[in-house]
Amino acid sequence: MNIQSTNFIGSSAKKSQFPISDLPEYAFIGRSNVGKSTLINILTNRKQIAKTSSVPGKTRLINHFLINEQWYLVDLPGYGYAKVSKKERENFQKLISDYIDYRENLVCLFVLIDSRLSAQRIDLDFLKELGKKRIPFCMVFTKTDKLTTQNCKEKIKIYNATLLKDWQELPQHFKSSASSKESRIEILTYIKQLNREWKSGLTN
Repeated sequence: MNIQSTNFIGSSAKKSQFPISDLPEYAFIGRSNVGKSTLINILTNRKQIAKTSSVPGKTRLINHFLINEQWYLVDLPGYGYAKVSKKERENFQKLISDYIDYRENLVCLFVLIDSRLSAQRIDLDFLKELGKKRIPFCMVFTKTDKLTTQNCKEKIKIYNATLLKDWQELPQHFKSSASSKESRIEILTYIKQLNREWKSGLTN
């Protein structure tokens, strides 16, 4: 898939502000500082379309970007640690839940996982909740350039083994590297495939 246009549509602080649309949406989420903004910039091939920061919790609104006038890329706030008040964290969680639970045209949620870390309880609990709600998702292991090829394979293998303790089958997963832009084509090809399935479902 070639991304020919990326247009910022708007930011939402509550459900009533979500754009009215019947186009398919692909949302990206992960723990704070997992590399979400970097991945979005890689996918769109734009610098700083999503603001990167060394400070966790940079994204505090839901941001919609219209891609090729055909589908939306949605940047969700991170979950977990952020230097904000308890009240603000609760607002983040409600905003995320309102989007994930009620956005009917959400086709797939890309959950970002730091490949350098062992399985974190906050991520495992989040994935389990998605399973309970039957939210379609896949995983993206980020910062793979910080590991050797073999170490990365071992980390992902161990992570998948942890998931299989609770899951009957593993979700689709990708790897992401800021330096090599690993899996950009694979992720966009996957989205293209899901878009075709989305359109086919509308016509059947």
